[in-house]
Amino acid sequence: MLPEKPKMIPTRDGFGEGVVELGKENKEVVVLSADLTDSTRASWFKKAFPGRFFGLGVAEQDMIGVATGFALMGKVPFACTFGVFASGRAWDQIRVSVAYMKSNVKIVGTHGGISVGPDGATHQAIEEISLMRILPNMTMIVPCDAIEAKKATIAAGKMQGPVYLRFGRSGVPVITRPEDRFEIGKANTMIEGRDVTIFACGQMVYEGMLACDILKKEGISARLVNMHTAKPIDTEAIKSAARDTGAIVTAEEHTTMGGLGSAISEVVVQNCPVPLKMVGVQNRFGASGEPEELFKLFKLTADDIAAAAKSAISMKRK
Repeated sequence: MLPEKPKMIPTRDGFGEGVVELGKENKEVVVLSADLTDSTRASWFKKAFPGRFFGLGVAEQDMIGVATGFALMGKVPFACTFGVFASGRAWDQIRVSVAYMKSNVKIVGTHGGISVGPDGATHQAIEEISLMRILPNMTMIVPCDAIEAKKATIAAGKMQGPVYLRFGRSGVPVITRPEDRFEIGKANTMIEGRDVTIFACGQMVYEGMLACDILKKEGISARLVNMHTAKPIDTEAIKSAARDTGAIVTAEEHTTMGGLGSAISEVVVQNCPVPLKMVGVQNRFGASGEPEELFKLFKLTADDIAAAAKSAISMKRK
């Protein structure tokens, strides 16, 4: 059920709260920042544990190397910067020092997606899911709201191995509860439905909720699944949705090339082929503007998801 007036909180705030809580529980947790300490909310940990915070300046590649060194010494490092720099500028270091070596490094990429807004294409990371999920040993998480972001941060800090956490800049609706289940690699069904399944991650989960409401008014029963973990993908949830509803829509604030839609389609085509439509950024860079304007420009709204759902349903075998 849609909250009437949801709170608007950035998912990066959930990270800030989560990493401080982790720091209280585990003295081995350390935080590294590449000159964007306030923006990433790493400053919250710095204030609570100044002796376990390390500022690396504008040196993202060095930060990943230092984080790997901390991990090899038994620490639990969270390396923080904007997603466009974390996933792009330091990709080689992540590939070799983190993923290949299975280092216990947690990479925090904030300001993901086009909702970064006026900062424009150079700062709008829309490729992180693609870049991280192709790396062996990497876990990729995209929380839907601040509450889930806090849970994801804590869960990442307690698991062993490389993790990439994608957070946003702008406030997004809080649609989950503290008591809701969160398990890495296990999707959460938000709304039950029989005619089509909408798989979404990040801010698009809320847009999916709105789309389900639009479809319901037209007599269409849509299932909504929060696929907060892009890797490892929940194959059972995907196969179940394909069998039960016979049509799938994927929704992501990210390029459709190699992103969540691609990950889900790989499971569908090999196990239970059904019509599938992808809602996401279509083979282009971002643009400057307010988040609401950009969602319309890039066709990432609830109306776009609802239209894709109807198209997928129309392609079902009669």
